[in-house]
Amino acid sequence: MKFDFMGRSQESGLLDDLWEAPGAQFLVLYGRRRIGKTALLAHWVERTGHRTLYWVATPSSALAQLRSFSQAVYNFANPDAPAPDDFTYVTWEQAWRQAANLAKDQRTAIFIDEFTYILEVSPEIAGILQNVWDQALSKTNLLLCLSGSHLGMMKREFLSYQAPLYGRATAQLHLQPIPFGWTQAFFPRYSPIDRVAVYAMFGGIPAYWERIDPRKSITQNIKQQLLTPNNLMQSEPTLLLNDFVSDLHNYVSILTAIAHGARTPKEIANLTGLPNVQIPKYLGVLAEAGFVERRVPVTANPDASRAGRHHIRDPYLRFYFRFLEARQPQFSLGLQEQALAEITRHMIDFIGTYTWEEICREWVLRAGAMRQLPWMPDHVGSAWDRTVQVDVVGINRMEKTLILGECKWTLEAVERKVLAELVQQKAARVVPGQGHWRVYFLGFSRSGWTNGALAYQEEINSHPVEGENWISAGMRLLSLEDVDRDLTEWSA
Repeated sequence: MKFDFMGRSQESGLLDDLWEAPGAQFLVLYGRRRIGKTALLAHWVERTGHRTLYWVATPSSALAQLRSFSQAVYNFANPDAPAPDDFTYVTWEQAWRQAANLAKDQRTAIFIDEFTYILEVSPEIAGILQNVWDQALSKTNLLLCLSGSHLGMMKREFLSYQAPLYGRATAQLHLQPIPFGWTQAFFPRYSPIDRVAVYAMFGGIPAYWERIDPRKSITQNIKQQLLTPNNLMQSEPTLLLNDFVSDLHNYVSILTAIAHGARTPKEIANLTGLPNVQIPKYLGVLAEAGFVERRVPVTANPDASRAGRHHIRDPYLRFYFRFLEARQPQFSLGLQEQALAEITRHMIDFIGTYTWEEICREWVLRAGAMRQLPWMPDHVGSAWDRTVQVDVVGINRMEKTLILGECKWTLEAVERKVLAELVQQKAARVVPGQGHWRVYFLGFSRSGWTNGALAYQEEINSHPVEGENWISAGMRLLSLEDVDRDLTEWSA
């Protein structure tokens, strides 16, 4: 289902600002496939009507790419006399200098999408563009945007200190998934529980959202979009990984292991059978691609902590390798019910372990920015040791303030004992040992709170409790409806 363009006002505003800024402007735009880079640029061109040359590189030969770009530049300059099919400038430098002429006297935008396809077959293009930018393009009335899906390559060629184009870009934009708070606008017929399920499966990827038919139930959409053979979503993980790796089988094994709970290189090696010494190399590639990240307790020193755990960042890959990857033979025979039964049986735990906690962490970040908390955390994550884990932790080291939150995605209202354990046991294990801290407690529950839990909230708010080096500053309990309402309002 197609939706009106929404959820990208800040990013579209950046393009407006760059267009209005004096002189040449250079934007580096990057993000995973399907995130909406092309849609953002196309929408901006359509909305503004500004003079724009938009060209998309394809995975073709170096000569074919140069010819295609050359013809795009020539035809833009000569709309009444298009170039012959075999026309091309001799070199990329000549093509770029001709592009510079387009913006010599009139404000012009040049958007090149999937620029990493050029880098793959013509790595010298970065150095050529650097020279032409310094000598010609930077002296024009140009808004140049280079966009790409290969995160590692875009960072290496544009953002790293050693890159030829380092320091040339006047702006950079890492396009992020659409926040959960926009799901209500996209799926107004769905309940908050259903929208959390959508986010657990598809994340904030607009191209995936467009595949969902909101007139049908979540179960019907799962069967239609995920459990049928030869559909696009079944081939999506291979397509995403092919941008970064050639030996798919080892990466598939590692992602499957992480999706089933392996968190350390040793655990991953045990599940995959791969040598332990090789696991860090594979994890490094997956991290560079943005698919996997190593998390440490937010209260620990990230450089010194040995408590790192690896997680799949991308929600669809996490869902696919947990529920779908091993069932491809069943789907090819049209057997859906067994997979659907497993998804139904484990979805509550899956959401509670991953998506609900991530949504609650987003709430803490936004609530801090909206002055809805006693203080604003600098970092939000989780914290753990060998015996306890706190799902949501916000920390401000300068002010010595902490936010500790418990997340529950259960069918029943959460009882007092869950909160008492957080205050009386877990807090002492995760509060940093140095300094004296103020701690604010939060509870997040899909199904609300019992009367005993609500009474405990009032008790903590009226009678602060203390630990060895900390004192409480209060407690707040939220339901799914509270979180959904706030994130919907704050996202907009």
